[in-house]
Amino acid sequence: MTLLIARPGCDVDRLQDLATQGRLRALLRANEAIIGHLDLPVVLERIVGVAVNLVGAQYGALGVLSPDGGLEQFINVGMTPQQVKHIGNLPQGHGLLGALIDDPHPIRLPRLAEDPRSVGFPAHHPPMASFLGVPIRVRDEVYGNLYLSNQSSGEFSEDDEQLVVALAATAGIAIENARLFAETLRRQAWAAASAEITAALVSTDEGNSLNILTARMLTLADADVVWVLQPTNDPGQMIVTTARGIDEERIEGITMDAGGSIIGSVIEAGQPRQVDDGAGLRSLPGNRQQLGAVMAVPLAAPGRGVLLVARLAGRPRFARGDLEMAANFAGQASVAMEISAARAARQKVALLEDRGRIARDLHDHVIQQLFATGLELQNIAGQTQGDIAERISASVTNLDGSISQIRTVIFALSTSTREGTPAVRHAVIDLANEFAASLSKTPTVSFSGPVDLMITNDLADDVLAVTREALANVVKHAQAQHASIDLTVQYGWATLAITDDGHGIEGSTRRSGVVNLENRALDRGGSFTIDSDHHGTRLRWSVPIEVTR
Repeated sequence: MTLLIARPGCDVDRLQDLATQGRLRALLRANEAIIGHLDLPVVLERIVGVAVNLVGAQYGALGVLSPDGGLEQFINVGMTPQQVKHIGNLPQGHGLLGALIDDPHPIRLPRLAEDPRSVGFPAHHPPMASFLGVPIRVRDEVYGNLYLSNQSSGEFSEDDEQLVVALAATAGIAIENARLFAETLRRQAWAAASAEITAALVSTDEGNSLNILTARMLTLADADVVWVLQPTNDPGQMIVTTARGIDEERIEGITMDAGGSIIGSVIEAGQPRQVDDGAGLRSLPGNRQQLGAVMAVPLAAPGRGVLLVARLAGRPRFARGDLEMAANFAGQASVAMEISAARAARQKVALLEDRGRIARDLHDHVIQQLFATGLELQNIAGQTQGDIAERISASVTNLDGSISQIRTVIFALSTSTREGTPAVRHAVIDLANEFAASLSKTPTVSFSGPVDLMITNDLADDVLAVTREALANVVKHAQAQHASIDLTVQYGWATLAITDDGHGIEGSTRRSGVVNLENRALDRGGSFTIDSDHHGTRLRWSVPIEVTR
């Protein structure tokens, strides 16, 4: 029989090798679990979970660092939802957590409470003994820290530390991939939205353009408020012309101080800015809710103002690329709005040119032919006697009325303003169109004499006030189907005659509106008469054009 004697320590070494191989295989599985996802929240939670399992810890957490210091996010594993709720606010990065932030190197402790940097735990926090903290780096930047506690064998070993450091290196790569993937998706969304918004803006009017822009921006930026602020007559004030998000209906139309805020700095520099603290816009106007992360982008078109995109305080800050994408988006939208405005201007010019052509044709052809026909009929009437001559004269009178109506149409088709002030003829026509909806037909309007030349300033104001009051009475009281307006300037007098086919004025004619019309005439040394019966009402308001007052 041969007796085999093992060399001392051989089985121990083999067992250690097997244990090491097992932990390396566990590390490989952990790495595969981490890099198998591209959704950043899932990646962060998976990192903590596999780290806890890898080294046999009871609790684990990952703290994401804030650019302002402290912790921005805190993902934990091992505590129940009830425990998290009872603990309350998330850690702020003090004590040992803060030590790892200040000096990003691994910290391994057998008894956490015995370290002088430990500041204790809040109420309802479960007891923790051993501790292992390892920084997670994304390239050369410390992204956050991985915290583990309560190792199952009592304390973390050097091998545990090496495994977690190796895992943290893989975690940094996984986080960077997830961030790049998320940024790619955001850029794709911005690009798709940019094409969509451009197509929408060039196919709609400018008033809807800003509504489309702000609504799309609210979704793309995952913002709480999106405002378009435009300049006012006061250089230090901006008005919110379009608002989307929280309290949008109440915020639209309010004015805000531009000085001392991100709005003023963006207007002054003409460059987009991104801040994380509200930058002078500490709260919503008239609302206690605080603003946190803010992006402000100047709208490139002249006089467009600033596009402001913000989240409420406590929400995550905007990503690095969000400002660039928002600025590009706003720039393309501004160009689209300019194109839309230019197209509208071209359409208006084309419409005015078409109206001018119609007006010229009416004046040069139709009126001349009617006038020639009237002269010929007058000749025939002079050579005819009796009933036929009277009928021909009546036809000539009708032709004169038609010519007057066509001249009114020609004027309505021509330029509507003179030196920026609406002419009285156009103002009267506008009033007729305003009241047309309440009558079966648009009131007939006719003019005679140099109306626009002689009826100006306060006299024009009186004429328009009388016209409006008279038409209002026709609509409210007369139950008329049709009305006519005739404004004449002759022999130094302006005469306004308004008739309708209603049931007449019942009872006293001294109604307050009628008294006002009479007073306006008497104040100018003129006269006012009104004749009413069941066939309708005839109003005549006449004043001298020049009078000493």
